[in-house]
Amino acid sequence: MVDLGAKSCIPCKMITPIMEEFEKGYKDRAAIVFIDVWGKPQAARKYGIRTIPTQIFYTAGGKGMARHEEFMDKASIIAELEKLGVK
Repeated sequence: MVDLGAKSCIPCKMITPIMEEFEKGYKDRAAIVFIDVWGKPQAARKYGIRTIPTQIFYTAGGKGMARHEEFMDKASIIAELEKLGVK
């Protein structure tokens, strides 16, 4: 899962503790990555970001399977990860 946002945007700040929890809790089961698109504007172009935060979910093989824009709550993130087989 890739979370694209910025350290200074309000919805991004709201999702930060959730993402930190997932980075630790899913450490051995899934890669959870945050990219600050204000610090790395080339990433915004690469991923076609229109609004932040944006979450992109990938298969283990790297195929993008789902994309969500704006704040995403913990239960919704878990549901997307489970759809990809992450328990």
